[in-house]
Parts: sequence; structure tokens; C-alpha cells
Amino acid sequence: MGTAGPGRRPLPCRPGPARPGRRRRRREAGAHRPRRRGAAAARRRVAQRHPLDGRTRRPAPRHPGYRHIARTRRYIRNYAHEIEPDQLVAYVGQEARRGDGWVKLVGDWIDRGAGDLTPCWPREAVEAAIAEAHRLGARVTAHCFAEDSLRDLVEAGIDCVEHATGLTEDTIPLFAERGVAIVPTLVNIATFPDLAAGGEAKFPDWSAHMRRLYERRYDTVRAAWDAGIPVFVGTDAGGSLPHGLVAAEVAELVTAGIPPLQALSATAWGARDWLGRPGLTEGAPGDLVVYASDPRADVRVLAAPRRVVVGGKVVA
Repeated sequence: MGTAGPGRRPLPCRPGPARPGRRRRRREAGAHRPRRRGAAAARRRVAQRHPLDGRTRRPAPRHPGYRHIARTRRYIRNYAHEIEPDQLVAYVGQEARRGDGWVKLVGDWIDRGAGDLTPCWPREAVEAAIAEAHRLGARVTAHCFAEDSLRDLVEAGIDCVEHATGLTEDTIPLFAERGVAIVPTLVNIATFPDLAAGGEAKFPDWSAHMRRLYERRYDTVRAAWDAGIPVFVGTDAGGSLPHGLVAAEVAELVTAGIPPLQALSATAWGARDWLGRPGLTEGAPGDLVVYASDPRADVRVLAAPRRVVVGGKVVA
């Protein structure tokens, strides 16, 4: 006998290799950027049916057609369109048409001139860009580590913020009022001390800021949860982190103080509902994961699925 639950839906990840290889985690500081590889070969692959949604498409290359949108020289190279604010609406429209219902902005990043995290976009630019995405039927999320970009993004109508380590007593009520979700990616935030150490000599203010965000990470997530902010599971895998960390992220949410059942929902039925994917209902695709014991009793069970079923077929 075992326990079955709806298929897990981790929210953010970066399209990229499954393992970090030689790439060092300190690249999150923007200290150096990886080269793009294999894209030409990926484009030559033939189209095939995707097992998760039945749509026919080419297998995604390491960096698929849709990409993040960042300011020039303020993100990891080849993971984003690097543009200026007057181009933002056009690029958001392009990615809204090209993607799967979401557009991702880089809301803040290290500004080498300032020596710390600063917002990437002026308020009027994100207002117009988010309005364009919504007009085209897409939702918008943003990478945000720091505090200063959050209010403008939420008041501009953003749907989700990833990481959200900069939430404070001032912005938590705003997120809750507007129903803006967060995806804390605590397994990614765990790398902040190493990132800070790698950048300390050149960017001491940024380094100290990253350490502060790390030290209060659990308090931040718990305060957001207590305020009623929707919290979902994601790992930011595919960049410096390997895939396969969903179970670890759920355990981190429990460590932060989210009840185990709600932490499970944040990666399963709750996440699927928020993303517009069906659950285990009559007539829905048979997407489920089977475990030897009930993960509601111990979320660590998530790390050892016995069977994975997609569309009614056992795939693992």
C-alpha cells in the first residue's frame, strides 16, 4: 500500500543544465556569467508531444525560446533579454505571446556602481509592461532579493514575486491586500552566505545586505504566511542549483513555520490550482505521485517517490 497525491508543481526554475558543473554559485552576484551552449543543436531537434500538457513542441533547449527580462548587464548572461526601460513593454509583449502564460522580470540585481542591490526598472515602465502582459492573458512574476523594488512592482499589478527576501513590515500588508503570491526558494537563499563571501572584497555593502536577508529568511516567510500571503514551492533550479530539490524546499517551509499540510499544498494541489492545472478530479489528467507512506505525517517522504504518473501513464 502507499499514498498518492496530485503531481507536484514547483513554481520557479531557470532553464539550464541539470547540474551546476564548474559554474560557481557566486555568479548570482553577477561576478561572472556563464556562456550559452548547445542552443543551435537544440533548435534542430524535431517536435514531439510534451508529457505534461499534451502540446506538440520542440524539446526545450537549455535556454528555451522564452526568457527572463533584465536590465543590461544586470543578470546572469544568456538567461535573459538584457534591455533598457523603454524596451520593456515590447519585450514583455513578446514573451507573453511566446511563453506558457507567464513572463518573468528581474526586479532587482546588484548595481556595480552603487555596490548593492537596487531596483532594475522605474515605476512607470513596470506599470505599462505588466498591463501589457495582462492584456495578452499572461501573468507576471519577478526575481526580487531586496526591499526597494517590491512596492512599485506590487502597486503596478504584479502577480507573484520570487525569493521575496526583502519583505518587511511595510510591504507584507500590501502583498496580502493585493493577493500577490511569493515563492521563497529557501534552498536558494541558503546559498547567500557563500555568495556574500565571494563578493565581499569588491562589494562589501552588497555582501552585508545578502547576509542580513539570509539571517531573517525564516522570519520573513513565516510573517508572510501569517499575514495571509499565498506561498508556493519553487527551487530556482537550473542555474547554480540542480533540479530535484522540491522535497528539500517543502521541508524548509516547514522549518520556517508553515504547517506541513499547507507546505504540501504549496507544491501539489494548491500550486496546481493557482497555476490553473487540474487536480485529482473526475475527467482530469491522471497526474500523481505515489509514496510508500503518507507525506502529511513526514514531508521528508517527498524525497523518495515510488511511482510518478503523468497523464495516466507511469513514467518513473
